[in-house]
Amino acid sequence: MQDWLTVHEGSAPLVIGLPHTGTDIPPEIEARLTSPWLARKDADWWVDRLYDFALDMGATLVRTGVSRSVIDVNRDPSGASLYPGMTTTGLCPTETFDGELLYRPDQQPDAAEIEQRRATWFDPYHAALRDQLDRLRTRGPVVLYDAHSIRSVVPRLFEGELPQFNIGDNDGATCAPELTQAVQAACVVSGDSLVVNGRFKGGWTTRHYGRPDAGLHAIQMELADRGYILDPVGPVSPQNWPSPYEPERAQAMRSHLRRVLTACIAFADSHR
Repeated sequence: MQDWLTVHEGSAPLVIGLPHTGTDIPPEIEARLTSPWLARKDADWWVDRLYDFALDMGATLVRTGVSRSVIDVNRDPSGASLYPGMTTTGLCPTETFDGELLYRPDQQPDAAEIEQRRATWFDPYHAALRDQLDRLRTRGPVVLYDAHSIRSVVPRLFEGELPQFNIGDNDGATCAPELTQAVQAACVVSGDSLVVNGRFKGGWTTRHYGRPDAGLHAIQMELADRGYILDPVGPVSPQNWPSPYEPERAQAMRSHLRRVLTACIAFADSHR
């Protein structure tokens, strides 16, 4: 196993993907960036810590430590947009969510380098994810839960304030409706805002693996990170972002997410 790739194997019928919690950037790439802080700005900050309780539930976790600015393992490897006509970032992003340039002039990766990065990081991450799904699916249906977070306000990507819970199943294509309903019901208990298939309908991972007819149910959860860390109002800077992880602040969200993951496991168990 590569040192940037972490796999915790569990026995429950639940695999959690953590594609955007990494912040590692190889020195030879970092030297070409306009700012190392900008290149880490759009990480799903602390989501791996937020969900670490899932190990005690028997979930399998697959995580890459590599920054999404090096390669985004939740994008279509062909380069096709997941949201045609809408602003989004690519397989090897060249700008932040806010439109700031990541690379110095003439330092962006070319097609050959993008392919090399894909072979180095993208392909092994998905091979590990597939191995774990195949391992668990021999016993019956399995749920792939892709875990994400984002700042509550990113005007270039969406209007206004993002709902707290953003559930995506690509308009019902990637999992049974009963699973989406169960996850939604678990979120409703929190009293916080939620949406199903809103701005975020599920990234490449959810869309690629979700085959409910074959017993593989994939669903994405995009959290507005105000639910577990201090989310600054207005532009962020190295002085106020990322906000530190505070266990006390995150405690309520962890309770909500435990309820969500319990619903995922119960759904899979009920179909075995």
